[in-house]
Amino acid sequence: MMEQITADRLADKLDAGESFTLVDTRPEDSYEQWHIPGAENVPFGPDDDLSEEQLDRVNELVDGQSVVAICGKGLTSTPFSFELEQHGYDDVSVVKGGMEDWSKVYEVVPIETQNDDLFLAQLQRRAKGCLGYVVGSRAAESAVVVDPTRQTDQFTLVAGEAGFTIDRVLDTHVHADHISGGRTLAETLDVPYHLGEEATDRDVAYEYEPLADGETIEIGDVEIEALHTPGHTSEMMNYLVDGEALLTGDTLFVESVGRTELQFGDEDAATGAELLYESLHETILELPDDTTILPGHVSVAADGRYEVGSPGDPIAARLGDLRDDLDLLGLEKDEFVSRLTDNAPEKPPNYERVIELNTGRDDLDDPAEATELELGPNNCAA
Repeated sequence: MMEQITADRLADKLDAGESFTLVDTRPEDSYEQWHIPGAENVPFGPDDDLSEEQLDRVNELVDGQSVVAICGKGLTSTPFSFELEQHGYDDVSVVKGGMEDWSKVYEVVPIETQNDDLFLAQLQRRAKGCLGYVVGSRAAESAVVVDPTRQTDQFTLVAGEAGFTIDRVLDTHVHADHISGGRTLAETLDVPYHLGEEATDRDVAYEYEPLADGETIEIGDVEIEALHTPGHTSEMMNYLVDGEALLTGDTLFVESVGRTELQFGDEDAATGAELLYESLHETILELPDDTTILPGHVSVAADGRYEVGSPGDPIAARLGDLRDDLDLLGLEKDEFVSRLTDNAPEKPPNYERVIELNTGRDDLDDPAEATELELGPNNCAA
């Protein structure tokens, strides 16, 4: 009998190494753009009957294993699974909500710190590679949230389970690959929402409390220093947490650096790259080697695999190790600029619309639009 499972349950099965065949019934082009690690594609429409060719393909793939079927929203995987049952398959599951729900699966990863009072958790949006943070003081029982995604309940849950009250919400920058939950979370909790003061140049249409370069926020005895690091965007802020961890947004990743043409455009991408080089060498690389780098994203390949690390493990690096291992950080300025501008990856889909929403220049009336805008992995690294 066919069973429905949640996207979270699917993640658990994958992480546990359970033996099953994952079949993605979306059209081939959708599958090629973005799919779950290990998924096999058998395109199937909502009004299709299972053809002999498709059945042969499934028989070849399954080889006696149980079957888990997934599609975009659960609309084609369900009739596909019924068809399999008609052909003798008795261990078939369907992922409720399909890839739409898969894009909302989160991992909560504690980050080790030197200060026992400092609480630091990394929230990984698994399918997109978005990384947000809850930073708190155990003694003060208060926290700030940095770079929350649209699923703000994930962040309030982490803070609540730790016994913290969220006092502020910070975004590192105006995001281009996903819809920020920062302003919504701050309004819901009636707490200050912060962007860097240079966000005035981004035509941000809503109210926020600007942070200047070098300004410090205190959570109990934990200090968060705002560092202006333009390049990926003009208003980009990094947040130095208690002198030991740097939340770098899209400035520095553990596998690359931020791309520069999403705000500056292709013609002025070199200007952004020059700013980024200066931010890296005059601000970030001036910090101690033992500083923990905690980025705003991890790159996710089309097959759903993290380019570095694994879901549930900290996406973090020691600054000294990045200095030695990341070749982009060892380039002279001219070569760095050329590398970033000559081989820019494909732009995130719908990024202009996402920026329009994240600056408040337009409102999102239909939640279904948000889902469509955010489907697929992020593409913010150079």
